[in-house]
Amino acid sequence: MTNPLRDTWDTPFELPPFNLIKDEHFAPAVEAALEECRAAIAAICDGSDPTFANTIEALSMADTPLEKALAPFFAMAGADSNDVREGLMRDFSPMLSAYSSEITANTELFARIEAIWAARDTLDLNDEQQRVLMLVRRNFVRSGAELEGYAADRLADVKQRLSVLGTRFTQNLLADEREWFMPLDDLTGLPDFVIQAATAAGEDKKARGPVVTLSRSLIVPFLQFSPRRDLRQKAYEAWTSRGAMGGETDNRDIAAETLSLRAERANLLGYDTFADYKLETEMAKTPDAVRALLMQVWEPAKASALADATVLQAMMHNDDEQGPLEPWDWRYYSEKRRATEHDLNEAELKPYLQLDKMIDAAFACSNRLFGLEFTPIDAPMYHEDCRAWEVTRDGKHMAVFIGDYFARSSKRSGAWCSAMRSQQKLAGDIRPQVINVCNFAKPSKGAPALLSYDDARTLFHEFGHALHQMLSDVTYELISGTSVARDFVELPSQLYEHWMEVPEVLEEFAVHAETGEPMPRDLLDRMLGAATYDMGFSTVEYVASALVDLAFHETEDAPADPMQKQAEVLEDIGMPHAIQMRHATPHFAHVFAGDGYSCGYYSYMWSEVMDADAFQAFEENGGPFDPTMAKKLEEFILSAGGSDDAATLYTKFRGSMPDATALLKGRGLAA
Repeated sequence: MTNPLRDTWDTPFELPPFNLIKDEHFAPAVEAALEECRAAIAAICDGSDPTFANTIEALSMADTPLEKALAPFFAMAGADSNDVREGLMRDFSPMLSAYSSEITANTELFARIEAIWAARDTLDLNDEQQRVLMLVRRNFVRSGAELEGYAADRLADVKQRLSVLGTRFTQNLLADEREWFMPLDDLTGLPDFVIQAATAAGEDKKARGPVVTLSRSLIVPFLQFSPRRDLRQKAYEAWTSRGAMGGETDNRDIAAETLSLRAERANLLGYDTFADYKLETEMAKTPDAVRALLMQVWEPAKASALADATVLQAMMHNDDEQGPLEPWDWRYYSEKRRATEHDLNEAELKPYLQLDKMIDAAFACSNRLFGLEFTPIDAPMYHEDCRAWEVTRDGKHMAVFIGDYFARSSKRSGAWCSAMRSQQKLAGDIRPQVINVCNFAKPSKGAPALLSYDDARTLFHEFGHALHQMLSDVTYELISGTSVARDFVELPSQLYEHWMEVPEVLEEFAVHAETGEPMPRDLLDRMLGAATYDMGFSTVEYVASALVDLAFHETEDAPADPMQKQAEVLEDIGMPHAIQMRHATPHFAHVFAGDGYSCGYYSYMWSEVMDADAFQAFEENGGPFDPTMAKKLEEFILSAGGSDDAATLYTKFRGSMPDATALLKGRGLAA
């Protein structure tokens, strides 16, 4: 039987032939690819004199067969999972971790890298090659290449176990989100767009009518509009109990073991804490720097939220609802308050925020800024909801962009950007294949897909990540696109959100789904005027999560009971009663699904300090579409990838590093 994952791909732009790929192809393809990769590593260690080309460049190409087999698998496992793919994920995670440890524990290979490193000043390497050499060596050292004996063996076991736990955490969360739904017998107060989304969700769940699921794009508007406090409470408690519902899918023990193993990993590598280990390579560098930023924002955010809570509780009591304002009450009364104070509500806005028009807006902004053009292409995808475009500039192929926008039970929650293929020049002019995955509510058949204001920002956010990939212009994949410091990677995405709020963009693309009329200017002004409405709430729920994440990792001994530690942190900072963490520990996938954002959830705010300052640079120099600033943004940020230190790149773009002043002003929290 031929295996399409092992064949040459005669498809548009060499996209994976998803129409030919079956689940049974993955395991043999990965096993065969691993054999090829091991042979490539062995060939590097052939006894020849080590050079940058025969060692560093050869190493960067060694995993090509594995990347080809895994790229479509990871795309499908995250966005269209099933029992077989979940089983494969559980099999692949320890296998791939063991392979990674095998490479970094290869003493011959590391000796070659060390020899090149020692001779680096005599090798006439260009700046990019020097950067890649430093990163390769640093990755090996931080992966335990200098360890021997028990320490080396134990580190390999720890990393392998962590990969297993991360996969289990993700799959448990997906199972809870997939299984729970609440039939909606009472539709009182719900606007048409919520009823349509609930009806579509009921069809997906094969229920007898509309349902509320744990998808953020459905449960949030339900909490905003349902006057039934008992139903809001039931839905909210299910939503915030993901990963903590007991039984086989409970994530609390997984979180505890993960934190313990991370602390041990850091200690084996000579660090006092996992936070010291993790932050060493980030812009923040130290836990103290992270805490300083978060607390600078926490106090004004909490003060704003507490003032809002007083108003909302009074509104609730006026409705003859007794007791304190609860977390399942906040969104309902906040939506009512917004309608009163800003003459604005989600139901009025949604018809003007069509998914297709917001996609067009994101494309149009990138055209005005960077000259990119998008042409739909017909190519097999992993799901019928996906759509694809060729991205060109001046007639030159730049990338393939894939959008997968709708929530479904086979897709994990959240929104993300990934690259099935990254830009590089070492193996030829390789252009990226980029996917944006979102979880917007799918409309009933024949109805237009409508977004909330936050949904539209999410679309622009993920497209900002995509631009970082599509405009990358480096030689080595190791520093391509979003391969940058974790607290720098959110800069392009959060910066791009600002263009969604540019009035001239909204005037062109925010048109009514039924009439085609542009959003009235007074509504547009009211929408933008309310952009910082309820910012105390959203900032508090985010910063609380980031502070808990930091606290989990900044002590030498990991907390034995993460839930108790979470409670202690929230009590210490004075968490308002009616607000909960945006991501409680059992469903904190950013932190526990893998190492990516572990001790790194603060990164969004660290990057926001820069994105607020960066957009201010556009406003100071000719406006949102100023060509000079756009050119600098591409040259020093988007095309540069990880070719230099993040602070150096930002300083080249802006002239200096910012402080949090613009951030607090942008969030409406400045004194």
